[in-house]
Amino acid sequence: MTNYGSIPTSSHPSPPIDLEYISRAKHRIKAGLATRRPWKTMFDLQSMNLPHGFFDAISRIKTNLVYFRANYAVVVLLILFLSLLYHPTSLLVLAVLVVFWIFLYFLRDEPLVVFGHQIDDRTVMICLSVLTIGMLLFTHATANILGAVLTALVLVVIHAAVRRSDNLYLGEDAAAVTEASGLTSYP
Repeated sequence: MTNYGSIPTSSHPSPPIDLEYISRAKHRIKAGLATRRPWKTMFDLQSMNLPHGFFDAISRIKTNLVYFRANYAVVVLLILFLSLLYHPTSLLVLAVLVVFWIFLYFLRDEPLVVFGHQIDDRTVMICLSVLTIGMLLFTHATANILGAVLTALVLVVIHAAVRRSDNLYLGEDAAAVTEASGLTSYP
């Protein structure tokens, strides 16, 4: 017996899309990227000038590295991505590592706890950076990776030295991190 006009259905129903999960992920992405400072603030031309001396440059670098750390991580990853466009294997590895960066660094709203020990953001960033560079070196794109990382580090340090830090206002959490890590400078 045939049923004309009926729509055939599959015996295996497709899994429903979990809208709550997508909504939570979207909210976490927005909240995670909230630690990133506005690009307009980072590249404010009124706040750019040469430091008055070596110690002024060091002080600016220390303050700006703490204040713009999420922005600087994005810049380094972007430069690394652009350098790997002609190395598809390395690019695939970088894509997987970017997922790690997103979930372990940018989207965390709670401290990371491993084996009962709380791990701070700076340690997570250092570990992810070492993991990223190490994994990419295994893809035989060493010259591109080292060139990109060195270029990114030079650009970050130049920006951090040239960007005045006297008009930056660290929140209580960032000020505590700066003081605890020894990145404060006293005149």
